[in-house]
Amino acid sequence: MGNPVSWASTEIIVEEVDVAPGEADQVIDYPIPSPTALEPPPEWARLRRSCPVADVRLPSGDGASLLTRYDDVKQVLADPRFRRRLDADDAARVSDTESGGVFNGSMAKALPEETHQLWRRMVGRWFTAKRMSALRPGIEAMADQLVDEMVAAGAPADLKAALGFPLPVWVICEMLGVPASDRDRFAHWSDTLLSLTRYTQEEVDAAQADFAAYTSAHIATKREDPGDDLVSELITAAAGAGHVMPDDALLATAQGLLVAGHETTANMIGKMVGMLLADRSRWERLLADRTLVRSAVEEVLRLDANPGFGIPRYITEDAEVGEVVVPRGTTVVCNLAAANRDEEAFDGADEMRLDRSPNAHLAFGFGAHSCLGQSLARTELQAVLDVLLRRLPGLDLAVAVDELERVDGLVVGGLAEVPVRW
Repeated sequence: MGNPVSWASTEIIVEEVDVAPGEADQVIDYPIPSPTALEPPPEWARLRRSCPVADVRLPSGDGASLLTRYDDVKQVLADPRFRRRLDADDAARVSDTESGGVFNGSMAKALPEETHQLWRRMVGRWFTAKRMSALRPGIEAMADQLVDEMVAAGAPADLKAALGFPLPVWVICEMLGVPASDRDRFAHWSDTLLSLTRYTQEEVDAAQADFAAYTSAHIATKREDPGDDLVSELITAAAGAGHVMPDDALLATAQGLLVAGHETTANMIGKMVGMLLADRSRWERLLADRTLVRSAVEEVLRLDANPGFGIPRYITEDAEVGEVVVPRGTTVVCNLAAANRDEEAFDGADEMRLDRSPNAHLAFGFGAHSCLGQSLARTELQAVLDVLLRRLPGLDLAVAVDELERVDGLVVGGLAEVPVRW
């Protein structure tokens, strides 16, 4: 299996390795690095054209198959033969520190399939567009407060640190019923549990244990004294349906919400602002027509060239994908960002069109296991963009676009900093 492979380089490493499926004898280190922080690797377009099922080597050193075409990614994400659980003996490890990561199938282990579907329905009821709309005034108030603090500190400022990083963890702690005084602890756990190469196994294990201990105590408190929060709602709704929601499932829910909802949205806020300010005419157009905020957020999500690892699946029987037979036992990685730039699926796929509609991008996955929190993410991004347009119309990057730097070593992609002035 080998040692971890550093992917924070500027070169695509290809060498001869025997990795299924197919006859190809060239393997690409994955994730594939980009030439700049906001641009996609040119390799994506080549793979879509000529190698729809590509052999890749993951940061763990294990082999997998990479999908980059829109239709292929949709097919795999909707196909029950491609399983979410990656704990089979021959499944590829995404990283050597995967015990605390997001691909360990913790929810699938915690619940049998029939109870898992009940869980999704209950959580889905919490994340309705109507409920998220009700949260929006509070999210905007949080954003306004953070903008106040950033402006008071003076320009230039790092928008990611000042606004992008604290806002989503505030929202998540609010949803879980966690005291505001514990927000910093949740932010640290989120960062550590999403590590591919940044943290050691000992650090990941310690974060996992600390998070589990804290959340287990929090769950016990909510069982005794339910409140107006997601954990309490799941406990109460399950009891009303004649079920007991296991602590393991509640713990996995809290962890999933944290790692999926904090780091991803925090980084997306920074990337959104960076992408819109990379060409100042985009920002000016939004200032002139605020009705474009909703479609602009969708287009930013589609064009995000740095979303992170992608979605892995493990196949339990032979299947044909992209006219290639993928043998059972293969771990397949669905690269959502590459699929979102597929010229066969989107007209002018590499162009940012702020009014693009329809926009059936795959940023939140696809099928029965698409992201449950996508309505929350959309609400946060739209609220932040509205607040920034209203409060800081003169907002601009404080560095040249090519000076923006990527974050490497985490499952979720982002920018190290987003220096701005106003």
